[in-house]
This record gives sequence, structure tokens and C-alpha cells, in this order.
Amino acid sequence: MALIEIENLVKSYGKVCALNGLNLNVPQATLYGLLGPNGAGKTTTLRILCTLLSPDSGHVSIAGIDILKHPISVRKILGYVAQEVAIDKILTGRELLQLQGNLYHMHYSDIDKRIRELNLRLDMFDWIDRRCGSYSGGMRRRLDLACGLLHSPTLLILDEPTVGLDIESRSSIWELLVELKSQGTTILLSSHYLEEVEALADQMAIIDGGKVIAEGDPENLKNQLGGDRVTLRVREFSDEIEAQSVRNILESIQGVSQVVVNRLQGFSLNLVVDNQAAVNRMRERLEEENVQVFSLSQSRPSLDDVYLQATGRTIMDAEMEVLKQRDTKAEAKNSMR
Repeated sequence: MALIEIENLVKSYGKVCALNGLNLNVPQATLYGLLGPNGAGKTTTLRILCTLLSPDSGHVSIAGIDILKHPISVRKILGYVAQEVAIDKILTGRELLQLQGNLYHMHYSDIDKRIRELNLRLDMFDWIDRRCGSYSGGMRRRLDLACGLLHSPTLLILDEPTVGLDIESRSSIWELLVELKSQGTTILLSSHYLEEVEALADQMAIIDGGKVIAEGDPENLKNQLGGDRVTLRVREFSDEIEAQSVRNILESIQGVSQVVVNRLQGFSLNLVVDNQAAVNRMRERLEEENVQVFSLSQSRPSLDDVYLQATGRTIMDAEMEVLKQRDTKAEAKNSMR
């Protein structure tokens, strides 16, 4: 049974379309990953689910509750950990958790009990009674997560929960999420870290351009692609003419398919090979054509390959495009001053 049901969700900010008919169903007691580059619509989706934004159109329900008609009822059963940590610098960690419990109208004894439990699970003993303004990034993220979990929500929504954290803090949060899922909590995790979604998610959806472009079990999505992935560079920094010429050669080789020129990564070539024999044929043919191979890497399909198959670009490419667009807009604004 689906805990979250989203139908034809549309949201625009002026001329910018953030969500373009997004559909999504999240089963109960699963860890569901939302994967996509910055600007894909992930954060907008989560903010609508948390009743912090209203969509332009579409239907959303959580546990059978229409979130637009009954936002207060929905807020009682969900916890939200936003991408940007917003913590009062004057209060101590304990005081902030107590305030959070009061906002949820929890009984004082229940608040104290949950603080003790979360204090133990998130290892906050050494600093929970210090003012939050003295916390490191990892401490702030742990306390923010504790705030989202204090009232034992049915649904936990996390927006990029491990961005900027060290490996130890990230691993600690991963362990906690696995434990929460085993206890029946449904977790919706937004991330652009491929390894995070691959390691944690039971089910996932890839979002691009404000809509779902692929969804399912991560392993099944990878297995559907078939063949190994190869990244080839004929020179450290090639040009488009040379890359297109090599692409024409590769496309004529038996067992080689889906050859794509990656313009944003030095005009390297991404392709799929059926087996090792195809790789050997490719090397022989390139040698016959006097094409020097600068580097060649081969790997099993990944979630980035799933994204590449669906969009024709990697997640890194998409991130770079967003950064370029932002830089262009910033330059245009500065030139008008």
C-alpha cells in the first residue's frame, strides 16, 4: 500500500517550471530515494509534501489524507529535515528539542524519554547541553535529525541529509536510517549522491526537469540496461570533430552501442559493450585507424548510467549545466547595474 500518492503535480516560480506533471507512489515502511541533480525539482516536491508550499495543480495525499485540505493532520505524522539546517544559536541542543516537543504538544515525560533515546542513538551526550552556536556542521545535522524524529513520525522526509558531512557522520546517519526503516518508519530521501541512494534505497525515482523519468528497484534499473559501461578518451582534452569521428568508428563495431559524446567532460565518449570480446574488437579497430587511446575505463552499470540512458547526460553534466545557467544569470544582473 502506498503511504504517499502524488498525481500530476505542477509548480512554477514565475517563468521557471519546477514540477511538470510529477507522479509518484511511495510504499509504506520503505526507504525511497529521490535521485536527481540540483534544480530537478526534488526540494520543491518535498516542501509541497511537508505543506510548506502549495502546488499550482495536482493531488497529493499522505496516509490517505489530502495534504491541501488537511495540512495540520499531515504535519502530525511526518518529520522533516531540510537541506539547510536552521537551528537557534542561543538555545542549547536539549532546549531546542524540548521546544520541538512542546510544538507537537507532547507530554513532558514523553519529551524527556525521547531526548534520552535520541541522545544515545545519535551520540550527542558531550555537547547536547552546549549552545547550538558552538556546534560543528556534523553536530548541527545530528541535532536537526533528532528534531525531525522527536515525535516518532510515521513518515520521515530528508532533503540532502548528509551534504557536507565527513565520512564518519555520514555512516552514522546511514545506520540510523536503516534501523528506522526496520522499525516500520517510511523514509523519503532526496539526494544527488549516487552511492547514498544505491546503498540505502529499496525503491527509487530519478527526477529530471520536474518529472519522474525512471523508477523502481535500484538493482533492477541497472540490470535492465545490460552490458558494461565504457568511458573512452582518445586524448586528455579532445575536440568535437575528433570525438565525432571516433564515435562513427565505434558505432560500426559489433557489440558496441549507445555511443555518446560527453562535451562537458573533455569530449570523452560513453558507450555500452555487450562483452569483453566487444572491448577487444574496439581496441583492435581503433589501432587500425591509428587512433591513440589516452584512457579507457570499464564498469558494470550504475545509477548514473540509468540517468544517462534516460536523459542522454550524466548527473554531473546536469549539475554543471545548472551552475552555468546560474553564472549566466548572475553576469546578466551585474551588467544591468
